[in-house]
Amino acid sequence: MAKAEKLEFQTEVSQLLKLMINSVYSEKEVFVRELVSNASDACDKLRYLANTKENVMQDDPDLRVEIEINKKDNRISFIDNGIGMNRKDLINNLGTIARSGTAQFLKELSESKTKDLSLIGQFGVGFYSAFMVSSEISVTTRKAGEKKLWIWKSDGESNFSIEENENLELLKSNRGTKIDISVTKENKEYLDKIRIEQIVRKYSDHISIPIYVIDGSEKKDEKNEAINSASAIWTRQKSKITKEQYKEFYNHVGQMFDEPWMTSHYKAEGKIEYTVLNFIPSSKPFDLYDPARENRLKLYVKKVFITDNCPELIPPYLRFLRGVIDSEDLPLNISREMLQNNPVVAKIRSALVKRTISDLRKKLSSDRESYETFWSNFGPVLKEGIYEDFEKKESILEISLFKQSSSKKLVTLDEYIAEMPKKQSDIYFMTGDDYENIFNNPSLEGYKSRNINVLILDDPVDSFWTSATPQFKEKSFKSVTKGLDDLSKIDGKKKEDKSKDKKSVDPLVVVLKEQLKDKVKDVRISSRLTDSAVCLIGDENAMDPQLEKILQQHNQLNQEMSMKILEINPDHKLIKKLSKMATKKDQITDIKRIALMLYEQSKILDGEKPSDPVNFSKNIVDTIYSSIQ
Repeated sequence: MAKAEKLEFQTEVSQLLKLMINSVYSEKEVFVRELVSNASDACDKLRYLANTKENVMQDDPDLRVEIEINKKDNRISFIDNGIGMNRKDLINNLGTIARSGTAQFLKELSESKTKDLSLIGQFGVGFYSAFMVSSEISVTTRKAGEKKLWIWKSDGESNFSIEENENLELLKSNRGTKIDISVTKENKEYLDKIRIEQIVRKYSDHISIPIYVIDGSEKKDEKNEAINSASAIWTRQKSKITKEQYKEFYNHVGQMFDEPWMTSHYKAEGKIEYTVLNFIPSSKPFDLYDPARENRLKLYVKKVFITDNCPELIPPYLRFLRGVIDSEDLPLNISREMLQNNPVVAKIRSALVKRTISDLRKKLSSDRESYETFWSNFGPVLKEGIYEDFEKKESILEISLFKQSSSKKLVTLDEYIAEMPKKQSDIYFMTGDDYENIFNNPSLEGYKSRNINVLILDDPVDSFWTSATPQFKEKSFKSVTKGLDDLSKIDGKKKEDKSKDKKSVDPLVVVLKEQLKDKVKDVRISSRLTDSAVCLIGDENAMDPQLEKILQQHNQLNQEMSMKILEINPDHKLIKKLSKMATKKDQITDIKRIALMLYEQSKILDGEKPSDPVNFSKNIVDTIYSSIQ
């Protein structure tokens, strides 16, 4: 027998174990759910492997999960004859949490006042929940098709041990995993067979692998029966499935432990047959904004698990979906490469996207309040499809909600268009990174004064899809921060133009152009300003300013930031005073200093930093000093 090798837990694992061992949780029973779920997944993976390696299941074809209770030794064991693990798997699966956002997850769990332990399965760390009821855990395992048997042990402190063992009789099968949990005195309720059966029925009735609960004190010849229904829930009739059963399955398959916001269960029949049972969560998954943008739909073929990561099955902008798709028309031995170019998969994908958008449209129409909650969680993700999916662009825009300048209520594009003044031909919008900053931006003043509604787009994705979407239902999208716009032509409550002699600002425009020639493309009189003195506007053909800023922040811009246009308000008291000063040569120097300050101030209002903070501060001090002499 090889000597046991001691290894250290990854930092995040140690933090998680301390949380579980040193805290009092009200839902300790979830460890049963998590270990049964892991055992079921191990059996699913073996069934998939058997499609290409037929002999891995031949000597023990009946997959099962057993929970064995030994009161005498204060031990409860979870046994499966699934795929098993080798040394590398033990280190990767039980010593490391290889998930994006782990630190944030642990922070939220530790700071949570309720210590909602039901969240742990969502992050693939369910195994560690067993340490809440245990003083020591031993994992004995042998991977299907391999000869070596391994034993993993830990008391939940800073390290664990792994050793090779030659005694193959330690497992009931020639493959699989046995998890032995030494139950502490205060948790002896989990050594009661009836209690364990209740927990299994509560959380795991939907699992398609039979689950047996065995009391070690009972006679060996006593026949045990599976305590779960052991049939794939998506194959059952909808009328025979309760709301609670749907939730149990959603919690299992989606690794989410809230209530599903929407459930979609249907069977497609015709040239291509498949069954769908999908859920939309009511809360955001922790990995929703993971850069990998992986989906969490499980693909089955004739009720045999194939993969839980099939990007060909669903586009990234619907990655919040959880559930299963079971096809009757794909071969059981389908490979990863075959999935990439399979026409059946492509047709299922197209139909699935269409059905999901249709379901969302119905929800928007029937339950607006609930839909707005969904939109708050997943709207920014769904809007990625406007940019990425040309075929579904219009459909996604129809079910999208937007913030607006005229009201705090969210609005659809159809609702926006219905309220437009008769002479307004464009859909006005402004992008940015914060609603309040956008709402208070000087560029919106002229629109507000004329009661012209503007969409306020404060998600990063908005800058991308607006740049690639010229119009919606023959109405053009127009940024209020780009180009010229004669707002006086649009009906509404128009403010009277009080500037009788615009030519009086011409000398000032000349001075500003000269002073800011290296900073702005042009200086011109504004029709959009009412209260502010100046604002910066992009050129008609320039990139959206917010998109340009995002690309620069991520080093995706291969050029200098484009110069903007400085617009001035001829009716503003400061501009009027500067216009008079511009006719006097001895005051030109002061105007030049103030010009730089106005330019830098406009950048700040656009959410940018002054290009020269030191000089900007110096100019402020000098100007204040001059004003109090």
